[in-house]
Amino acid sequence: MIIGSRLRKARKEKGLTQEVLGELIGVGKSAICCYEKEVRNPTLDNIVELIKVLGVTSDYLLGTDKIVDLKTNKNPRYSTMSNEEVTFINELRKEKLVYEILFDDPKRGADLIKKKIG
Repeated sequence: MIIGSRLRKARKEKGLTQEVLGELIGVGKSAICCYEKEVRNPTLDNIVELIKVLGVTSDYLLGTDKIVDLKTNKNPRYSTMSNEEVTFINELRKEKLVYEILFDDPKRGADLIKKKIG
């Protein structure tokens, strides 16, 4: 699934309405709206057209900007992170106590955040 907020941002940066973008890639305005709200997935062909029209990468639209090597014992594992996730982690690092709680015991950290947010 593409990241709807990224599609919307790229569309607006190009100065396109949902209707015009839809015409350019061969779908209706409602399809673009659904893609941006992440309630519908574009076809692979439509993703390719979005990339061409908007001048963005597939990694950007899919939210896989960064590849992270997660070393577990002998076998490395790879996962992807978006730029937003990397930025979030870098901001957390500035708050030493919060960072330590979240990364020393991720479940406890997630529970604390859930309680605070409600």
